[in-house]
Amino acid sequence: METFPIGIPLDYIGAFAKINALAVSGVPTFKEPYMKISGAPKSLILAGAFLFVLAVGAVPAGNTQESYTPSPENLKARTWFQDAKFGMFIHWGVYSVLGDGEWIMETRPINKTDYAKVPAFFNPIKFDPAAWVALAKAAGMKYITITSKHHDGFAMFDSRLTDWNVVARTPYGKDVIGMLAAECHKQGIKLFLYHSQLDWHSPDYFPRGRTGHHTGRSDSGNWDAYLNFMDGQLRELLTNYGEIGGIWFDGMWDKPDADWHLARTYALIHQLQPQAMVGSNHHKNPFPGEDFQMFEKDLPGQHTTGFNPEQSVSALPLETAETMNNSWGFNLTDEHFKSTADLIRYLARAAGSNANFLLNVGPMPTGEIQPEFVQRLTEVGRWTKQYGDSIYGTRGGPVAAGPWGVTTQRGSTVYVHVLDWNAPVLALPAMPRPVRSARLLRDGSSVEFTAVKGGLVLKLPEPQPEEVDRVIVLELEATK
Repeated sequence: METFPIGIPLDYIGAFAKINALAVSGVPTFKEPYMKISGAPKSLILAGAFLFVLAVGAVPAGNTQESYTPSPENLKARTWFQDAKFGMFIHWGVYSVLGDGEWIMETRPINKTDYAKVPAFFNPIKFDPAAWVALAKAAGMKYITITSKHHDGFAMFDSRLTDWNVVARTPYGKDVIGMLAAECHKQGIKLFLYHSQLDWHSPDYFPRGRTGHHTGRSDSGNWDAYLNFMDGQLRELLTNYGEIGGIWFDGMWDKPDADWHLARTYALIHQLQPQAMVGSNHHKNPFPGEDFQMFEKDLPGQHTTGFNPEQSVSALPLETAETMNNSWGFNLTDEHFKSTADLIRYLARAAGSNANFLLNVGPMPTGEIQPEFVQRLTEVGRWTKQYGDSIYGTRGGPVAAGPWGVTTQRGSTVYVHVLDWNAPVLALPAMPRPVRSARLLRDGSSVEFTAVKGGLVLKLPEPQPEEVDRVIVLELEATK
């Protein structure tokens, strides 16, 4: 990317030209106090452009992420992430008012003018970030990933680059991301930020992709200006809210062949917060500069959803995201709730696939997490309190997953998660080293085992009533 001698990228200069043109024509381009610039002197217009540079920031020229080498802080964060294993996903925005999921602007569809009325109804006076974080911790979750901006383009933080945000447009008038970030830091839980690259609100998101064709926007726009705006909002998020665990991108699939300037965006993130992990839900193999790989509603390598038919499993830290019913955002009529047992099995299967489990809640427009979610998270928390040793700090075990269950491993300890097996014995492939002992995790009682040629046979204890996961702990001989 070429720059002027003072280090301002040329594509930013193009954005300045647009700002000047809009300013002269009287079209507002910034949130107050920068909006009233009609007829402003040229010096003030240029000053506004300079403020835009400060907000967006110049990134060094070149595709620096093509030869990306993670920093020591980033590598440490990756290890922490793999140990954490369990996180809370939060889809919350003004769309929750309409009670039909986060895609309602597209699926209804609702044009931009009508959708602009929705924020006026968003007043979540019962939002208690301390309660949200406490619920996540009680469930055994180690991090939270929340939507800072979804596809409707609405910022759930106090963005200075647009008034299309929760502080300026809603009667609530408070910085949701700021409030949650403060509570996460206070309670010692990491905060990750979901950020949509797709934007149904911005006129500069042009040419249109696969979605957003019914919003009433004109068939014109400046793609580079949009990317500069997106980077500017990322700079705000990574500058104003303390340490961030990572950025969870989504929406690139809307225009998979577009030039997203990923190298520039990823370099900006790693420059501002070297430990922050970058991941993208693009349903492709990871690109240079990404630090973890996610799978939407799918375990790594399973290919059950149709999202990722060609996506392979990389060596990066892995994560699978799933809903508690069938919706990400609040859906008033979606009662297809997964059972607590199913959620526990999914957590175990994710860990057995060497992946984290990011379990979603879609809070109500009041700011409360609906009771069906609270109940299930509380019940999952009772399980993780008793069986967490078989999940946290583990990696995928030596035996491949099967219909019967999965294995996880930490050092010389292998955990056999028997999830669906009614026979009195379970035959497994041989362990990497001889087994010294076997015991039941729930009470420490011994489990009979027999080493056979090429395998290991476990005599399974009877399951307890409503027991979801019989976890058998195998202690292997230490490595020499």
